[in-house]
Amino acid sequence: MPPSKPESKALLVQRFAGLGSTLAGLMFVWSMVRPFLPRSVFMHYLGRFLKRYLRRALGFLDPCLTINIGEYDGGDRMRRGEVYDQARAYLSDRCSGRARSFWADLASRGSHAFVLTMGDREEVGDEFRGATVWWQHFMSGGRRGGEGDSGQFYQLVFHERHRELIVQSYLPHVCSEGQAIMARNRRRRLYTNSSTGDRHKSSWSYVLFEHPSTFDTLAMDPAKKRSIMDDLDAFRDGKEYYARIGKAWKRGYLLYGPPGTGKSTMIAAMANYLDYDIYDIELTSVATNIELRRLFIQTSGKSIVVLEDIDCSADLTGKRKKSSTPRAPADGVPADKKVTLSGLLNAVDGLWSACGGERIIIFTTNYVEELDPALIRHGRMDRHIEMSYCCFEAFKFLAKNYLGLDEHHLFDDIEALLQAAKITTADVAEQLMIKCADDDADSCLANLLKALALKVEENKLAETKIIKGKKVSEDE
Repeated sequence: MPPSKPESKALLVQRFAGLGSTLAGLMFVWSMVRPFLPRSVFMHYLGRFLKRYLRRALGFLDPCLTINIGEYDGGDRMRRGEVYDQARAYLSDRCSGRARSFWADLASRGSHAFVLTMGDREEVGDEFRGATVWWQHFMSGGRRGGEGDSGQFYQLVFHERHRELIVQSYLPHVCSEGQAIMARNRRRRLYTNSSTGDRHKSSWSYVLFEHPSTFDTLAMDPAKKRSIMDDLDAFRDGKEYYARIGKAWKRGYLLYGPPGTGKSTMIAAMANYLDYDIYDIELTSVATNIELRRLFIQTSGKSIVVLEDIDCSADLTGKRKKSSTPRAPADGVPADKKVTLSGLLNAVDGLWSACGGERIIIFTTNYVEELDPALIRHGRMDRHIEMSYCCFEAFKFLAKNYLGLDEHHLFDDIEALLQAAKITTADVAEQLMIKCADDDADSCLANLLKALALKVEENKLAETKIIKGKKVSEDE
């Protein structure tokens, strides 16, 4: 049987009286202890107490919830967040028209169209299935608003009664729409690594990639070219295959040959064929193995990671030597503070290499024999492509491309000299390029013929010197 109203009132009074006695006792104890506590300790615990309970109290008054979407994933911010980029694309396309402060960027080089993104602390609203949300962009202050933290982030605010709708439906909608917008407006980029000195910021800077080289303009043996294109097609369409065999979705290419044989042009043609971005790593500006690993992690999918002239990089060529003592480099930099062969191997083919997916890694070198076999073994550099001197098939392609010729009476003479001349495609193209109004196809081919004959004589003279040198050394 429930108590009557007078009884309930008396019970309530007793409870408040007991609470008052308890508070009085706590205040007495506090007055005794307080003089012995340092001021810093007192302020620390008082601040924590106020933050904790004031936050709870304000939660009853504020019905709104907040979701922060940071520029980088993970506690160490080693990789740029995909959700952030998708939200940025979505808001730029759908909501930025209602903002009052913008960042403007050209849609493409040479274009007069602009892409607008929200400025710092700018707020816009959006509606989804009857629910209203607010987005705010912060240029600094941290992904979660932490003090001393850096990096951009978006803050999404909504009423708590829409929690399930926002989390289960709206955020996936933002991601899918943003991804579609990014694909539609995608501009391929050429990245290069830069030392920022701040681990919270991206180590990559970029320009728009507008290299005109394609496989249609690439001068090389047609059968070899077709083989490379088929290999690229198999890689691009091989997501399920790589998952089934348990390998990271990446493929390595080693391009080797003398300078001027078209290694960089081949990379540009690959990027244009696959519609991939290029990340060009300059190893001489990478300080440590950890920094190199971070560079690889910050690359995106659908990209080509390039390390050109790897034979010129310190500590990456030659055979590895066993030593019981730590190596002391001549430049005085400790071994653990430099990029090493082991660090490069782990970045390219270790556990971290699976981060990103759908990546091609390309090494180029002029002297393949100087590279450590572990660096270029199959499985790491899956395909080795020799970029050799200009052959007759490549010359005919250049003649067609530069001069519009399929046949000419000088072709036979040029074919007879090409193999002995050992001339690069870049040198041949230079002779075929029309440089003034007086140039025509006949003059260009005649100039090429003279250059080939001169090159043959130079090669014979060099071989004669080598033979004489060997004889002198044998006599000695």
